Amino acid sequence: MSPSNTGIQRLPSTGLVDQRQRALRDLRISVTDRCNFRCVYCMPKEIFGRDYQFMEREELLSFEEITRVARIALDLGVTKLRLTGGEPLLRRGIEDLIHELAQLRTLEGKKPDIALTTNGSALRIKAQALKDAVLDRITVSVDSLDDAKFQAMNDVRFPVARVLDGIAAAQEVGLGPIKINTVVKRETVDEILPLAEHFRGTGHILRFIEYMDVGASNGWILDEVVPSAEVVGLISKVHPLRPLEPNSVGETVQRWEYVDGQGEIGVISSVTRAFCSTCTRARISAEGKVYNCLFAEQGFDLRALLRSGASDLEVTSALTGVWQRRDDRYSELRAGLLDHGKPTRKHIEMSYIGG
Repeated sequence: MSPSNTGIQRLPSTGLVDQRQRALRDLRISVTDRCNFRCVYCMPKEIFGRDYQFMEREELLSFEEITRVARIALDLGVTKLRLTGGEPLLRRGIEDLIHELAQLRTLEGKKPDIALTTNGSALRIKAQALKDAVLDRITVSVDSLDDAKFQAMNDVRFPVARVLDGIAAAQEVGLGPIKINTVVKRETVDEILPLAEHFRGTGHILRFIEYMDVGASNGWILDEVVPSAEVVGLISKVHPLRPLEPNSVGETVQRWEYVDGQGEIGVISSVTRAFCSTCTRARISAEGKVYNCLFAEQGFDLRALLRSGASDLEVTSALTGVWQRRDDRYSELRAGLLDHGKPTRKHIEMSYIGG
């Protein structure tokens, strides 16, 4: 059965909640498993090398399928859609998908917030098209301003200046304020203050993310985690900070503003301050599996259901069941699942599920 906006039988939005009374509000959709970077904490070259077999195009959810799922998710209470990867700007015609998702705003008064996370490598080229497609927000990953270190991190010799140029292009076309994500490891502590000073006063929001044990390829160990409290302390010694209230319930970031009014930073403390109790996010992987947790081991095969001729009501019922059975709280349990600071179980790779 092909989807249509006319005559579709839908379930009413009832504030869908899981086993821990957490509502479904955010849907993160990975549009590709491919990336042109080989960052050591996500897609290390020794695993994702020249011979690595990425998914064929037909294995990925089509734009029509993604839009259909997004429309159904809105009926279930989702208010935020985020496109991830891999690197989402590598998906051909990504701006067409964003345009299709933006059209959902005209249905029954729903107004989903549409965002995208990127490494910034193609942002200069794509910025205007993304703006024209009515993308609401963009997040760019920048782990260092030192070009040698940045190239060592992405492991493909991509210069940081081109990412910064992409950020400038996004700002020029009105895709702001832009969020900048920085993953912090013990070996990159020296990058914290230079990054903070670079983005102070620009209107962009710099967010420091604790290095997480996502997937099985990044060699994560607890000793490499820099607690967010340490990050805030380092910056505040030079540029005093004070805490801000969250923008919404379930927000993963702790917000801090500069006392002198030069903007704000954020810290995401998945390791030292678990936010499982308020997590409102579901994720769809590149091949169309639904995961209820960033640290999940297996997902529900949504692609198979979509391609079986299922009706919208059947898809809605399936997604409802997946969320209502949800009881995930890995970050709260992490301490008991480590052996000498290393994970004792494998998780789905971040390149499949997004961030």
